[in-house]
Amino acid sequence: MTKPGPLTLIVYAPALVGKDGRTLDVIHGMEKALPGVQLAWRLSDRGRPIALPRRDEWILEKIEDGGFPIVCNGNESYPVTVMGWGRPGILKPGGQPQFEVHAEMPLDEPVITAASALLEAVAEGARSFWGHASPYGYGSEVSRQYRRAPDGPEQSPRGLPMLTLPQQLPAPEIPCFLGWVNYWSAAAAEVIGFPDPARDAELLSRARRTPSGGWIVQLTDTPLDYDNPGHLAALKRTYERFPAIGGR
Repeated sequence: MTKPGPLTLIVYAPALVGKDGRTLDVIHGMEKALPGVQLAWRLSDRGRPIALPRRDEWILEKIEDGGFPIVCNGNESYPVTVMGWGRPGILKPGGQPQFEVHAEMPLDEPVITAASALLEAVAEGARSFWGHASPYGYGSEVSRQYRRAPDGPEQSPRGLPMLTLPQQLPAPEIPCFLGWVNYWSAAAAEVIGFPDPARDAELLSRARRTPSGGWIVQLTDTPLDYDNPGHLAALKRTYERFPAIGGR
C-alpha cells in the first residue's frame, strides 16, 4: 500500500514587522492544536534535529528577510515542520509584501481530525488574509489552473476554472484558489460573498466562525482527492459559487 504524502498547510498574511510576535503565536497554536507535538528543534545543515532549549527566544532572534527558519518536532519518523517566508510585493496580490507560513505533517488520522483546528491556529496566529490545508499533490493541480496567456484554455485538464496569477490580483484578501480546508479572514469572506445562508447550506455544514470573525470551511469530509469524482464535483460547485476566488 502506498504511503500517503504529507498534509501541507499554508497561510498568507501581512508582512512581518521587526521581531514580530505572530511567529510565536503560530507555533504555540500548532502545538495546542496537535496534542503531544512540541516544535522545539531546529535542523542542522545535514537535516538532523537539534534541540532548542530556548526556542521562543531563538525564533525571534532568527527573524530575517520577513520570515523565520524551519523548526520541527525532532521526530524523524513522524516529522512535523513549520517555517515562515517573506515574499516581495512584486510576487503578491496588490503589490503588497506578505508573510507566508508553510507547515507539513503526516496525513494520518490524528492530523486529519485536527486539520481544521491546525489551520485555524496558524491562520489566526499569523493574522492571515486567507490560507488552506491540502494533501500533497494539490500544487500541481492548481498550477494547471493558472491562466498564463489571454488565449489559453477555459478550463484545466480536470475541468476546473482557470485562475488569475496571484501577482495579478488587485488585493491580498482575494483567495487565489481553493484547498481542502480553507481559511477566509473576515475581509476575504466579505470579498467573495460568504456566507449566504440561502446558497451556502452545504458549505456551512462543514464550516465554523473563528474568534477574529473569519471562517474555516472544509470542502469534503475526507482529504481532497482529485481522482474522486465527488470531490472534483465539490470543487467545481464551490468555484462556481465564488467567482471572485482566483480573480475570475
